[in-house]
Amino acid sequence: MSPPTPLENLSGPSGSLKAEPPDAAEIAGLLRTGSTRLNDATSATLALESRFDLAYNAAHALCLAALRKKGFRPSNRYIVFQALPHTLGLGPEVWRVLDLCHNKRNLGEYEGMMDVDTRLVTDLIAAAQRVLIALQSPD
Repeated sequence: MSPPTPLENLSGPSGSLKAEPPDAAEIAGLLRTGSTRLNDATSATLALESRFDLAYNAAHALCLAALRKKGFRPSNRYIVFQALPHTLGLGPEVWRVLDLCHNKRNLGEYEGMMDVDTRLVTDLIAAAQRVLIALQSPD
């Protein structure tokens, strides 16, 4: 018997993930909404905060699609970013940006402290694009 994968180690009764068979329609919907939001986030005519929101939600949808393709459902938003090395083989140059943006998003959503700049939004869009490219690559 082979040892459990890192994603399997995170699943179980008290884990951050729940094993659930992939659903092609769900994954296609996440890819569609993630791609659309990511494209919209590049529009310089939108407010910076709107671009951040679109790019963050695009990244989340795309990372969730990657996790669902592997047969897992998260119990919280954050785990989809932490799982990137195991779902798509992406390293810290991607998930650290997404981690930072997750924290910024929470401050904005729960404390009204939205503090984003052009560099952060540009880095977020680039990280989300890396996720999309990895998702579109053959397994």
